[in-house]
Amino acid sequence: MISTSILIQSEEAFTRFIEEFRDERDEVKYEQAISEMAVKGQKSIVIDFKDIYAYDTDLARVILSNPEDHLPYFDIAAFSKLRMRDPLHADQIKRVHVRFRGLPSETLLRKVGSEHISSLVMVNGIIVRASAVQPFIIRAAFRCTSCGEIILLDQTDQFLKTPKECSACNSRRGFELIPKESVFVDSQRITIQERPEELPAGQLPRQVNVEIKDDLVDTARPGDRVSITGSIGIIRRQGRGGVLRTFDFVLEANNIDVSGREMELLEITEEDEERIRELASDPWIHRRILQSIAPSIYGLDAIKESIMYLLFSGVSKELPDVRIRGDINVLLVGDPGTGKSQLLQFASKSAPRGLLTTGRGSTAAGLTAAVVKEGGTGNFVLEAGALVLGDKGICCIDEMDKMRDEDRGAIHPAMEQQVVSIAKGGIVATLNARTSLLAAANPTLGRYNPYQTIAQNMNLPVTILSRFDLIFVLRDLPEAEKDAKLAEHILRLHLAAGTPVTAPLETELLRKYISYSKGINPVMTEEVITSFRDFYVRMRTASMEGGEASAISITARQLESLVRLAEARARVHLREEVTVEDAEASIALMQRSLEQVGIDVTTGEIDIDILYTGKPRSLQMQLQKVLTVISEMERVTGVVKDEDLFDALLQDHGINRTESARLIGVLMRDGTIYSPRPGFYKRTS
Repeated sequence: MISTSILIQSEEAFTRFIEEFRDERDEVKYEQAISEMAVKGQKSIVIDFKDIYAYDTDLARVILSNPEDHLPYFDIAAFSKLRMRDPLHADQIKRVHVRFRGLPSETLLRKVGSEHISSLVMVNGIIVRASAVQPFIIRAAFRCTSCGEIILLDQTDQFLKTPKECSACNSRRGFELIPKESVFVDSQRITIQERPEELPAGQLPRQVNVEIKDDLVDTARPGDRVSITGSIGIIRRQGRGGVLRTFDFVLEANNIDVSGREMELLEITEEDEERIRELASDPWIHRRILQSIAPSIYGLDAIKESIMYLLFSGVSKELPDVRIRGDINVLLVGDPGTGKSQLLQFASKSAPRGLLTTGRGSTAAGLTAAVVKEGGTGNFVLEAGALVLGDKGICCIDEMDKMRDEDRGAIHPAMEQQVVSIAKGGIVATLNARTSLLAAANPTLGRYNPYQTIAQNMNLPVTILSRFDLIFVLRDLPEAEKDAKLAEHILRLHLAAGTPVTAPLETELLRKYISYSKGINPVMTEEVITSFRDFYVRMRTASMEGGEASAISITARQLESLVRLAEARARVHLREEVTVEDAEASIALMQRSLEQVGIDVTTGEIDIDILYTGKPRSLQMQLQKVLTVISEMERVTGVVKDEDLFDALLQDHGINRTESARLIGVLMRDGTIYSPRPGFYKRTS
C-alpha cells in the first residue's frame, strides 16, 4: 500500500503539470482544456502521455506502474481546477475523469500476462461483443431498519459491501439500500479481440473483457477498431468448493480511441507518402499494380484487374434519402484448380483490412451478427460477425456454393444496403457492414457447362447474383500454347526453391498505397458522364430494337457498377477526377464479364435477365406462351390434358413436342403449374 504522503506528492506534481505545460504555440494546454470543458459539455480531460513523459519522467513512471492508486488523486486535482474555473459546471457533473492516450508502447493482446496486473497498458483490437448499459454503484446509501439511520459507504470492490454495524444503534443486521441517495454511474462490458491482420497463422484470436464506465459508455460498438488505455485487473473464478486459484483478466478502461470510423487504416509516414506520390506519377502505375496482384498465379488479367478495383473501391455517396455504395462486389465461378482460393487469400492479405472465411464453416450469425447470452450474468449481448468486423475493408468468402440457403440469405442486405439489422433477445440494432465482397464458388456438377446459364451452373439464388458488380468464369480448357506457358510458369516457381516471384510493389507497400488512396474521392467530368450515358443508351436501344421478345442487355444497376469501377481506376492513379480512359476501361471490363455470364445460350445475345431472374428472355417468352395456352384451356375444361396441350402449342406457336415437354418441366419445377393426376396440368392459384 502506497503511503498517503507519496500520493499527495504525485497529485501536486500533476497539478504543476496542468498549470505549467505549454504546447508548440506556447499556450497552457491543459489549463485551456479544463476551461473549455463546460462549453463542450465534457466530463473528462484527455492527456497525451508523451506530454507527461516530456515534463516529468518520474511522474510518468508512477502512473504506468500504479494507476489505480494515483488516478483518483489526479481526478481530484482536475476537479479542483474546474471548480476554480467554472463552479457551475463542476457542481453539475460532480466529478472529472483524467484520461490518458498514446502510451509509449503498445501491449499486444496476445502478450497480456500476469506481469501487467495493476499496471497501465495500451492495447489495440476490434470490438466483437458489447453488453447493454447498466447502472454501477460507486457510493451506496443504506438505511438501518432498526433506527432509520442513513449510512454512506464507498464501494471499491467488485461485490456490493454492506455496513458491518449501524453507527447509531450498533445493530449488525437489517440494512436497506436507498437508490435515491446512492451514487451511480453508467457501466458497460465489451470484449475486444485481436485484429485479423495481426493474427499469427494457425492461432485462435485472443480476447479480453473490458469494463467501461461513465462517459466512455457507448462510445464504441461491435465492429469498431479501438485503442484502449487502462489498467489490467483480475476477476476471481468461483468453483463448487470455493474460490479457485486461477483468475480471469479484465481491463478497466481509462480511455478509448475509436479508429474504426476513419479511413486512416495504416500508419503512413512522410517518407511513405513521398514514395507513394512518386509511384503514382508513373504513367504505367496501373500496369505495375496489376502485376503485383497475385504474381505467382499465371494469367487471369481481367480477374486480377477486377480484384485491383475491388481493393481500391469506388466512392460512397451519402444522399439525404439514400446511400449509394462505393464498394465493389466480385464473384469468381470456375472449375477446380483454376486458382480461385489463392486469389482470395492474396486479396485478404493485401487489403488494409481483410477477412477470409469459407462457405462451409460460416453461418448467418457468424457472417452478420448474433445475440448471445453472456455467461454468469445471463444478459444478452451483441456479437459482431465477419461482415461487420470487415467494415471499411473487404470480406472474402470461399466455397460460397457450399453455404446453406438460410445463411446465404443473411448477406443480401449487407451486399447492397451495407448494413446488418438484427432484432433478437430484446436487442434491436443496425450495424455497419461497408465491406467489399469477393466470393468464389464451384459449379454444381464440378465443371462449368457453357450450354447452361450461370444460374443453372450454380447453386446460388439470382437475388445474390444480381448484387455482384462483376462475375467471371474460370474454365480449365486444353489449349496447347497456353498450357505450355502455364506449365513452365508453375515449374519455374518450384525451381526457384521457395523464392517468391518479384512483384513491382511488395505487399506492405501495396497495402499502404491502397490505404492512402482511400483519402482521395475522384469526381466525374462531363466527358465521362457523356461516355457512360452514350454506352447505356446504346445498349438499351439495342434491346428495344428486337421488340418485346428481345433481351435486356443492361440495367441501371450495371450503370452504377461502371461508375464505381471508373472511380476505383482513378484512385489507382491517385487522380482527383475520373477520365474518359477510366470510363472506357471500366466499360471494357463490364462487357468482358457480361460476355461470360450474361449470354443467352439459345440466341447468343447479352441478356441481363439471366442474372436477375435466372432465365434468359427468350426462355421467359416461351414459358409465357405455354402459360397463356394453359390458362385459355383451363377456362374451358378446368384441367388441361397433356396431349391437347402439345397439339395447341404446336398449332398456335410452332413449339414441337420435345420443346413443349421441356418447358412444362421448367414450369413444374418452379411451382407455376402442377399435375393433379398423371397426364393433366393445372395452374397454381
